[in-house]
Amino acid sequence: MNRVCVAGVGVIGSLFAAFLARVADVSALTRREDHARALNEEGIRVSGRGDFTSRVTAATTPGALPEPELVIVACKGGDVDPVAAQLAGHWPDAIVMTVQNGIGADEIVARHGDWPLLASVTFMSGTRHADTHVEYVLDTATWIGPARGTTPADARRVAALIESSGLKAEAFDDVRPAQWSKLVFNATVNTVAALTGLRHDPHFAALDDPRDLGHLVRALMDEGKAVARAAGVTLDEDPWEMNVLATQRGYRHAPSMLEDVWEKRPTEVDMITGSLVREARRLGVPVPLHETMYRLVKAKEASWRSESVSSAAAP
Repeated sequence: MNRVCVAGVGVIGSLFAAFLARVADVSALTRREDHARALNEEGIRVSGRGDFTSRVTAATTPGALPEPELVIVACKGGDVDPVAAQLAGHWPDAIVMTVQNGIGADEIVARHGDWPLLASVTFMSGTRHADTHVEYVLDTATWIGPARGTTPADARRVAALIESSGLKAEAFDDVRPAQWSKLVFNATVNTVAALTGLRHDPHFAALDDPRDLGHLVRALMDEGKAVARAAGVTLDEDPWEMNVLATQRGYRHAPSMLEDVWEKRPTEVDMITGSLVREARRLGVPVPLHETMYRLVKAKEASWRSESVSSAAAP
């Protein structure tokens, strides 16, 4: 694959675009004209676990970009539907790979076109300092598997391309166990961070005192694991062990929902915790803790809208 388009150039999209531009011709589909202009003029600078700048071709419409062989949909979960709608009617021969937290992004994309689809979940992370600058923080892998109209060989081919760029990737015949491991992990860690204001730090794994936060985190993960079992999914990794390991690395990572809370913008709770709660209801598995966390995050989002209305109404 020599031509790649990254649709959605936030933290994860910027990392994919910058690294892949070292081994392929990369284009970027952005939401804002000024973002596209900046990328065309300056490229994407990577710092942290990398130190380079890559050139990309950027635009706000698919018709203004060269036809790719691979499209990586790297936008946030809430933007998958509008991004896929924008792609409708374009690039029918391209493989489209979703890389969102949660489950179901590939099904959303499938409603807008007949592209062959890959599903993936990434564990790498970074910090976005500007439209053209991303810091590469956690150099962990992206897990990829076939979805509609693709095979394990397609997943291996894309994983090999990503690895050749300097990022980590692994192909799976069935990516659902990996997706569900990350879903249970994220549905817990993101909502706890969003509601407490804590970065992902040792508080999340502390169990020595009955008041420690780790008890809530583990109980949430136990609920999520029960849903996975009911869905017939054997988790690839234990979310609690993933949590403990992450808190021992010494880096106090700010989960994406916490960053959204800081900026008072919509979170991905519907795609992450929402998808877990909906699946639990379908399977008849009680998840009262996750339902509570979901409602609290939605209430927090509503509070920002109330603040905006109050500010607008003030004399």
